[in-house]
Amino acid sequence: MTLMNSIKSRIVVCLLLLFLMSGCGVYSFKDATIPANVKTIKIGFIENKARYVNPQVSQKLTDKLQQKIVGSTKLTRTNSDDAHYVLNGQITNYDPSQTVGVSAQQPTTNRLTVTVHMTLRKTLENTTEEFDVSRSFDYSANLTLQQAESGLLDEIVRSITDDIFNRIFSNW
Repeated sequence: MTLMNSIKSRIVVCLLLLFLMSGCGVYSFKDATIPANVKTIKIGFIENKARYVNPQVSQKLTDKLQQKIVGSTKLTRTNSDDAHYVLNGQITNYDPSQTVGVSAQQPTTNRLTVTVHMTLRKTLENTTEEFDVSRSFDYSANLTLQQAESGLLDEIVRSITDDIFNRIFSNW
C-alpha cells in the first residue's frame, strides 16, 4: 500500500511540473494571458465620435477599462508612448434606432447599439491590431433614450469593457 501511494504521489508531482512548465514565456492572471516580456500599458481616453453623444460614456468607459486592466493583470499603467502596449479607442456608433419588439402593432422594445473601435499597438513586436467591439442593449419602447440610458449606462460600460479586455487578453 505504501509503494502504491508513493507511485501516485510521484505521478501527481510529475503532472504538476508538466502543467507549470507549459506556461513558460507567458503568464496568466485572472484569465488574462500576457507575454512575460510585456510589463507596461498606456491606455488612452476613449473618445466619443458617434453621431449621438452621451457625455458620460467616454469617461466612464475609459475609467472602467483602466480599472479592469490594472486590477486584472500585472501590467503597470504609464503615460509613455513607449509602453509595451498602447491602447486607444473611440466610440463610433451609439445608435438607438432599432425597434425589436412589437405587440398589437405597437413597439414594445427598442435597441441601443454601441460600437467601440480599438487600436492596440504592441511596441515590442512592432505590430498594431485594430478591432471593433459592438453590443446591443434593449429597453422599453415606453422610455425615451435619455430615460433608458440612466438604467443602461452601467451595463453598457461593464459589457463593452469586458469585451475589450477579453479581446486583448483572452485571445477571442
